[in-house]
Amino acid sequence: MRVRDWQDILEDVVESDADPDGWRAVGGDRANGIGEDLFFGHPRVGVFQVKTYARDPFEVQGVGAEIARRIDDELDPLFPSEPETGMFGVQTPPEEESEAEERAQRLGEVVRTHADAPTTPDALFEDVMDVLDSPAYGPMEFDHHDRPETLDELSTTFEEAEQLLDAEFEDVIDEDVDRGFQ
Repeated sequence: MRVRDWQDILEDVVESDADPDGWRAVGGDRANGIGEDLFFGHPRVGVFQVKTYARDPFEVQGVGAEIARRIDDELDPLFPSEPETGMFGVQTPPEEESEAEERAQRLGEVVRTHADAPTTPDALFEDVMDVLDSPAYGPMEFDHHDRPETLDELSTTFEEAEQLLDAEFEDVIDEDVDRGFQ
């Protein structure tokens, strides 16, 4: 297992050729210390873990790693299959101004269509992700104030990875966060 910057892990997700809507995620507060834990995976691509914290409103620091090559029968129940508590999506910005304008126009059409017809939140979300050409999205179990049970189960399942990522993450925090007064 190779620990890398959390953005490098997301780049692997973006560059994968997996079905964009096949991703699932679980996240919440770290068990020890500041920041958040996030596990996300795709049956064909694998399972990734990232540990992040918002240094300030404009900058997020963190580390991550690929921790499994696929979601097997043991891991499958630990990831949500339905968007009971929420959805997530990974976005890449358009490279050209013309591409941004086209996406904005198509997004406006999708919103108008959903406004004029009966729809569901999940259908709207999926159509928006499709228009924005999201490389990864799906159901997510996330707790903004605590840790979902499945997050603890995933951490226990990948205990060795958890310890290594925690140690690397603490180094990032120690380099970045001043503790106490000067």
